[in-house]
Amino acid sequence: MNENLFASFITPTMMGLPIVVFIIMLPSIFLSSSKRLVTNRYFSFLHWLTKLITKQMMLIHTPKGRTWALMLVSLMMFIGSTNLLGLLPHTFTPTTQLSMNLGMAIPLWAGAVIMGFRHKLKSSLAHFLPQGTPISLIPMLIIIETISLFIQPMALAVRLTANITAGHLLIHLIGGATLVLTSISPPTASITFIILALLTILEFAVALIQAYVFTLLVSLYLHDNT
Repeated sequence: MNENLFASFITPTMMGLPIVVFIIMLPSIFLSSSKRLVTNRYFSFLHWLTKLITKQMMLIHTPKGRTWALMLVSLMMFIGSTNLLGLLPHTFTPTTQLSMNLGMAIPLWAGAVIMGFRHKLKSSLAHFLPQGTPISLIPMLIIIETISLFIQPMALAVRLTANITAGHLLIHLIGGATLVLTSISPPTASITFIILALLTILEFAVALIQAYVFTLLVSLYLHDNT
């Protein structure tokens, strides 16, 4: 079976044009608000979950930081829905692309850092040099803290990309092994199928957890700068 292992991570095209924009917009169809006075269970659960997560996430923030609540919740729902979209057969997961994740991480990180330097200049600069640092270590610590600051968006993007990509690769490998073992050893194939089903359930949880972790880390960066 000569199948490219990374074929599912290639950006899909139609007539030579990338259609990733339409794929990204697809989950918004399922997250649209209901216009009915009495909503169904799906929208009621969605509103309850959104309100619960927003309340817990904004608990540590100042009133200035809480102005980011709508954007952070929208970000979490967007990442979660695109992660779940990739678990469907013959679909594409945009969050497996490092360029897209960097495109989300860098502007949010930069906005939080700029807000910190604008409103809390002394406190933001104090992070580069802890109190009581020996004079001989000052240049080295400033360089280390500067590097750690600029590596934050890269860590955000790489964490999300690596976790989603690893899960998809595992599902692909175990699914391929199950298909091959079906004709060779049906008892072994049934065991690998059970493992595949459990791994798929785990990936559903990972898809939502990674969306929450990404948003939570952005929220913590915002808390440090407001």
